[in-house]
Amino acid sequence: MTGEKTTRELIYETSRDVKWICQALQRMEAQDEEFEARIRALEGWRAEKAGEERRLSTMSAGAGGVVGGVVAVLVKVLGGG
Repeated sequence: MTGEKTTRELIYETSRDVKWICQALQRMEAQDEEFEARIRALEGWRAEKAGEERRLSTMSAGAGGVVGGVVAVLVKVLGGG
């Protein structure tokens, strides 16, 4: 034998390589699905957090307006203005 592979050996090796590639692709696809799910969860959390911040900001502005109105009434009643 001259060290060259027979056709049978080449076919066996190619078949083994194809199986390995298919398994590697399946693992990659599973990782991609997991990664995408994690990204969607983070995006949902970020949107929820932004909504909470907007609500707090709106409530703070509303409370500031009420306090300002009360102070204006007190100043007017006490004769300061």
